[in-house]
Amino acid sequence: MWCLELLLPLLLFISDASCQWNVWLPRDISAMTNSCVVIPCTFMYPSGIRPSRGIHGIWYFGQPYPQLFPPVVFKSRTDVVHESYKGRTKLLGDLHQRNCTLLINNIGTEHSGRYYFRADLGGANIYTYPDFTELKVLDQPNIDVPEEIVSDESLELTCYAPDNCPDMTPEIQWMYTDYLPDPEFSTDLVEESNTAVLSNTLTFTPRPMHNGQLLGCRVYYPNTTLAYERLISLDVKYAPRSVWVNASSEVMEGSSVTLHCEVDSNPPARIAWMFGDQELLWDTASNVSLMLDDVTPANEGIYTCVGDNGYGIMNTSLYLAVKYPPHEPVVNDSITVVEGTTLALHCSTQGSPAPTLTWLKDGQLVGTITADELSVLTIVEITPQGDGQYRCLAENEHGRASSSLNITVEYAPVLLEESKCTVVREGVQCVCMATGNPEPTIEFYLPDLNITINETDGRYNFYTHTDGHTSTGMIKLREKGEWVDNGSPAVNVHCSISNAYGRESILLELQQEKKYMMAVIVGTIGGVAVIAFIIAAVRYVGHNNKKENGNPRQDVVLENPALYYIAVKKDKQNLRKKVGEDGDYQSVGTMAGLERQELNYASLEFIGARSREGASGRRDDGSNYTEIKAK
Repeated sequence: MWCLELLLPLLLFISDASCQWNVWLPRDISAMTNSCVVIPCTFMYPSGIRPSRGIHGIWYFGQPYPQLFPPVVFKSRTDVVHESYKGRTKLLGDLHQRNCTLLINNIGTEHSGRYYFRADLGGANIYTYPDFTELKVLDQPNIDVPEEIVSDESLELTCYAPDNCPDMTPEIQWMYTDYLPDPEFSTDLVEESNTAVLSNTLTFTPRPMHNGQLLGCRVYYPNTTLAYERLISLDVKYAPRSVWVNASSEVMEGSSVTLHCEVDSNPPARIAWMFGDQELLWDTASNVSLMLDDVTPANEGIYTCVGDNGYGIMNTSLYLAVKYPPHEPVVNDSITVVEGTTLALHCSTQGSPAPTLTWLKDGQLVGTITADELSVLTIVEITPQGDGQYRCLAENEHGRASSSLNITVEYAPVLLEESKCTVVREGVQCVCMATGNPEPTIEFYLPDLNITINETDGRYNFYTHTDGHTSTGMIKLREKGEWVDNGSPAVNVHCSISNAYGRESILLELQQEKKYMMAVIVGTIGGVAVIAFIIAAVRYVGHNNKKENGNPRQDVVLENPALYYIAVKKDKQNLRKKVGEDGDYQSVGTMAGLERQELNYASLEFIGARSREGASGRRDDGSNYTEIKAK
């Protein structure tokens, strides 16, 4: 039979005289491990070629190109083959008859892959055919199992074993079939493209009790030790067969109760506890428990457990006298909107008696209070002030429940009035503040220098900070080129604020310039006032000293009216204060104490002073002095 099957395509190829390089071999072929496999092959070459030194052939594994050095499976010129194929391969066909059929013995899983044939007719007439055979080496038989096995419906399971080894014919047996109701077996041999597959089909009608049972297929070769097995577990689908729940009962208000439900089905059913038309709880499992805590009379009614797994449905009901406070309200999901959008926020709940629904924003009442199971809060053309958390509160005489959502309002950037440029000690400092969502990006632009300053620019001490939806940018202008010719600071600074919803550029004004000039004037006047005060204090203290010494009043006349201020110090080592009636002087103490007393010590020196009419007040060394002390 093998010879006839190989000869027919060979004759067809030979009859086509116009044929070029061509090969025929099966696209897929399989074999069991440690057995053998025959790869049928016929080839053609152009009729104008006359092999000068005979026809030779090479079988490659994995790659068709010799330059990639693929493993050599068989070579007709020599016995040099890859190590994994030594003593395993044999050419069954006659190359001169254009038959390249290959036999591989004692194959293993490592031999799975693609096989290519290369014809060598001498000289330049060497050609590797791009077509290949994909060999699959199996270590267990294949079992064809339907995607779905349903109870009480006829089932066919087929076990396959390749039959591509001429010297070995497999046999198939089913295992663990004793518990099956009236099993039937049938054997078949399928031959296609010169490859053969042996099959054995098991037919029976499964029941729910067969779910999880094991079945096995065994393939063996008579008169050898080669045997292969595969086991499967039956997954029999069946509708719910029973639904068990508690008996009907009554419970007192404020007590707790647990309702149990068990469903027998495969796959596990979707178990749902129903209260009227309302589904209270569901889960996909074999059992589900509904726990009711602190029940109220509003919970009184019929509770139904429903089991549904797609193959059938079953339910059982019980009666329970209970009441309940409002359920947790169902509200919209949190949302992000653009300024000006109109929103409708929904809140729904159930309770008995009918609950009141109240909308709160950030803890404050918004909208109206509704005595119904549904409340809709409409926000027309929302503004940035509408950003925040909205909570729906449901209340009745038995309790309360609430749910919250967040509304985020996005809007174009808005410049804040704190944005300005001010004169500082180092030069000019410009601050730009803006609010927006998303947070605005701030850039500065100096048109006189044609410079844009942003966070990627390390010059001008650029600083940026974001706090919530408010962004702050600051620069300091103190480098060369940032002052105009008249010595005043250049304040031609533009601030650019932008986000996804808008962009704005504003010229920052030097708002503190007048205040700065006023500070200079006030400072000058203040300095003159301080000097006047010191002169008055000196005259007053001098007058008192004269009184204490019993001398008549004498005025000190300065030859030079200029008063030279030497130093004003706060030095705890040099300061003294007068204590007691005797006028003794002691150290003031710590600096902290000094600061609390606001004691200032001044040492004044008068140059070229003289007294009127020989007044005294001169020290032995001839120097004039006056001390001002604070008591």
